Formats: sequence, structure tokens, C-alpha cells
Amino acid sequence: MQKLPKHKSLDPYVNDIILIEDNDEKTEKKLPFYPDGYPGIVYSESDNPFFVQPQNKTLPDFYLYGQAIVPILQIVKGSFRLITLRLYPFAVRMLLGINPKILNDECFDLMQLQNIDTKSVVEHLRKTEGISEKLNGIVTYFNELVKLASSNTDNTIKLALNLIISTKGNTTMREVHDKLFITERTFERRFSKEIGVTPKQFTSIIQFSSSMNMLTENDFCMLTDIGLDSGYADQSHFIRTFKKYTGKTPSNFLKSNRI
Repeated sequence: MQKLPKHKSLDPYVNDIILIEDNDEKTEKKLPFYPDGYPGIVYSESDNPFFVQPQNKTLPDFYLYGQAIVPILQIVKGSFRLITLRLYPFAVRMLLGINPKILNDECFDLMQLQNIDTKSVVEHLRKTEGISEKLNGIVTYFNELVKLASSNTDNTIKLALNLIISTKGNTTMREVHDKLFITERTFERRFSKEIGVTPKQFTSIIQFSSSMNMLTENDFCMLTDIGLDSGYADQSHFIRTFKKYTGKTPSNFLKSNRI
């Protein structure tokens, strides 16, 4: 997995761009993905189609996915390449003009769009050799989607998202309401409309994602340290939330991912 450079035109909408690829043509790969608060656009190339669990379906080659609530497993046999634009959470409604809740744990095949020639774009990407050239094609396509977008984003909710993400989920809803001068009921309604999940769900996912990053990227001595540093009230709360979003306890997750 590696991060690709991000064009400046994407800054308002895209958090980062991730490349995952494997040139082994024989083996079956199982790629786990966990909730992180970011929807995304995925372009894939593979010897065989990607199959996703627990949805039990084949994934399209070029799609937009919504908020992840449960862990998923993508399975593919042979060589593959995935380029993912991880979007800021308001982008699903902005780009498609739909209730983003429809896409929670689901994806939208971009071939279904009527006002843009996705098929020609995919055919061009297939013929393009280099990663940078493919990425340029995806960026051009994304910028066209933005031009055609029919929904304006709610700036108050964008501010709330920034607050939750910048604190890694370590903020209360009361603090958010007070800083944005908005009532709890209005905030809940507008947040769910823009993001597809409740503020509490989103905050929980961001806090979990922060703990996952600490677990996988940093040297540490005690799992309790990660739970406390991530803002969990106690170890049991940390373990319970971690298992909810990964299907495993933190210790079992580490054991299964050891090389």
C-alpha cells in the first residue's frame, strides 16, 4: 500500500489517494478493510473480478462507496491494482445528490451515471500504462463529477466534521453543538442528511480508526496505552469497540496480522 500524490484541484474533496497492487498471478488475495469515516472512489484492474464479503457480491471496476459500518473482506485471484480516492465524508451526497445512507456498506457503479461518459473513461484507463497517467485520468473524471454535482454541502456540518476528525473523535456532541451554535436536534438531522450516519456513529468510527492507526503504525508496550491514548474511558470499552469494527479483539487482531 502506498500514498499517491494528490492534485491541488482535489484538496477540497479528497483526503488522500491510496494504491494497492500485487503482481502475483496465481494466488488468491484476501484484503480486509475497516470503517475509517471516509467514503471513496475506487478504480480497479484485475485478472479476475473482486468479490466482497459479507455482502456476497461482485464489485464493479469503477465505483463510489459510502460510509463503512462493518468490516469487509475483498477477495481476488491473480494480479490486481486498486486506486482509491478517499473522499471527505460530505462528498457522497454532493456528487450523487442522494441520501448517503443508501450507500452505507454499499457501492454505486459509476457506469450508471447518465450525465457523464464513464464507459469511455474506463476504456481509456485500461489502455493507459503508467500509474501517474491512470491517476491523471481519474482526477480529470472526478473534476468533471464535481462540475456536474447538483448538491451544495452544508458548511456547518463541514465544520463539525473537521472538529471531530481533528480531535480524532475525542470530542463530545455537546462541545460540537456549543461551538457551532446549533441545537442537538437540528444538528442530528442535518448531519445524518449530509453524511449518512449519526454524529455519534461517525465519532465512534473516527476514534476507532485512530486507535487502529496507533496499533498498526507505532511501537507500543501495552494495549491499554492505546485505548487510553485514543480517548476510551477504559480498556473494556476499547476492546468492545475494536471488535465491533474489526470482528476481532486488539490482541487477536495483532496475532493474525503478524508476519
